[in-house]
Amino acid sequence: MHQPKPPPRHEKRVLAYALLAGLPGVVATGLLLWTGEYSARLFWTVMAFVLTVWLGFSFAVRERVIFPLRTLSNLLAALREGDYTLRARAVKDDAMGEVMTEVNLMSAMLREQRLSALEATQLLRAVMEEIDVAVFAFDEEDRLILMNRAAERLLGAGSEKLLELTARELGLDDFLSEHQPHAVEREFPGASGRWRVSRSSFRRHGARHQLLVLSDVTRELRAEETAAWQRLVRVLGHELNNSLAPVKSLAGSMRSLLGGGARPEDWESDMSEGLGVIESRVDALSRFTGAYTRLAKLPAPHLEAVDVEACIRRTVRLEARLEIEIQPGPSLTIQADTAQLEQALINLLRNAVEAAAETGGGARVGWSSTPAGLEIRIEDDGPGLSNDANLFVPFFTTKPGGSGVGLVLSRRIAESHGGALTLANRTDASGCVARMTLPFER
Repeated sequence: MHQPKPPPRHEKRVLAYALLAGLPGVVATGLLLWTGEYSARLFWTVMAFVLTVWLGFSFAVRERVIFPLRTLSNLLAALREGDYTLRARAVKDDAMGEVMTEVNLMSAMLREQRLSALEATQLLRAVMEEIDVAVFAFDEEDRLILMNRAAERLLGAGSEKLLELTARELGLDDFLSEHQPHAVEREFPGASGRWRVSRSSFRRHGARHQLLVLSDVTRELRAEETAAWQRLVRVLGHELNNSLAPVKSLAGSMRSLLGGGARPEDWESDMSEGLGVIESRVDALSRFTGAYTRLAKLPAPHLEAVDVEACIRRTVRLEARLEIEIQPGPSLTIQADTAQLEQALINLLRNAVEAAAETGGGARVGWSSTPAGLEIRIEDDGPGLSNDANLFVPFFTTKPGGSGVGLVLSRRIAESHGGALTLANRTDASGCVARMTLPFER
């Protein structure tokens, strides 16, 4: 099969165009000399001169066009290879000079960008080496391509031994299958404890890579656990001391009455009053331990379809101390545990009624649909919150006879449904407002 001829090179085309440009003049000169009455010696002398000038200028034009292009090609090749030190020399203010100037400016810009990228890369490497978080990068075949110093300590080996190993060989393949951050208990060659696992993906040269981050949360969890136990023991000790101190004092007084010696005439009434106080304090302790049991043993919610308006109206009818105003909202249905939701609303409504009773005001409950889901609002006209720092501390209460678990239990119920509970002072009047948000579906 006949193959088409490749087009002539650019240099040949430039030379051909230059020769064609001068060819008419050479031919015209030759014809004039041939037809004129000139000697043969003069004819060949002039023609030799014309041909020499013609060819010289043609090749000069070729070099004049090709040389700047070759220079430009060398500059672009240097830029492609990352060499930004070459510069085109200053030329006149013409078209080719503008091209060379732009190439110089582009070279300077690329050099600055490369320096900035190198500095940022060095900073990133320094930060990665110093942070106490293990960082792993895997390619599209789940082979390890990058790790920091914390990762080396975690796996008990250097990067020169671990790079190019697969996640399965490193024992990290199960982490790459999890999409959401989570915490796991795991023992590694270099450390053991509880770890927070985060995974994300990125692209490099068009291929998908994965970034795995393992952070040790053992110390933080232990610190939080210790703080929680300290708060719990402090509150428990305060409650027990408040109940046991008067019981101990009354027991001592009653023992002295029953001891030897003359007894006062009203000793029986004193005994009865003392026993009544002891009984009331025992009842308070019983309520306290019962509230702790309810808080500690809250079961997982059993989800079912709940009509929001019907649930709120049933709960409001349970509060007989004050007529609570119902502010109607849209007809909504959510997936929730009916018993737990009603228990949370009972606690919030009881707090609102007790706060409103201090000022002789009222209480209201309403609901609406928000982007986050259902929002239930419970407002009161009470004195408001003087200090909200301990609102959700278990067993903390400012009410006589209060257990200090109502708000904590309500918030746990909301969070177990994937929602939240907040309590804040009202901005339009005195009193506070409780907002419980719950998703429509889980």
